[in-house]
Amino acid sequence: MTSPLPMEFVLSVDDFHALPDSRSEVAVVGRSNVGKSSLINAVSGRNGLARVSKTPGRTRLLNLFTVDDIGTIVDCPGYGYAEASRATRRSWQAMIERYLLEREPLNMVVVLVDGEIGPTKLDVQLLDWLRANQLPHVVVATKHDKVKSSQRTKRTKEVAAGCHLDPTDVVWVSATKGTGIERLRGLMHVWLSTS
Repeated sequence: MTSPLPMEFVLSVDDFHALPDSRSEVAVVGRSNVGKSSLINAVSGRNGLARVSKTPGRTRLLNLFTVDDIGTIVDCPGYGYAEASRATRRSWQAMIERYLLEREPLNMVVVLVDGEIGPTKLDVQLLDWLRANQLPHVVVATKHDKVKSSQRTKRTKEVAAGCHLDPTDVVWVSATKGTGIERLRGLMHVWLSTS
């Protein structure tokens, strides 16, 4: 059994240059309302570590968490938040892109996709961009508990096809039920231990 990652919140910044040095880092990205904060809480085993909001788009900064003494996890602003102005959305996108391209200790980009509705156009654009820039990434499908058990095999194939992946390449999780969280903790430990 994989124990919760010992995570602590450090700071929030609007420029990745303000982030402290790290031995190794994992970035968590995904559209607004995909469940990034819930996932971080589940992985850490602490309900209130990352603020969960019913209002999409609350994460507007790069939020840095330390994981023991092995590395850091960065929660990035959600993309596709309709109520923010176009200029604000563009500035978030530029901030995230610069961070992903230039952050030296970054070992893995965890792309959260809503497993209930499947990858959106924005998700596919992000995956294409990550591939074009040869950035290591993995797709994590959230909300496993929202997919009916009779539909899960079909949904797994659909999500994988939409992301241009093999079904075995998609990591399924439910922050609510804990499904797949142990596996993800183990993977994150491996990514953070690679420096």
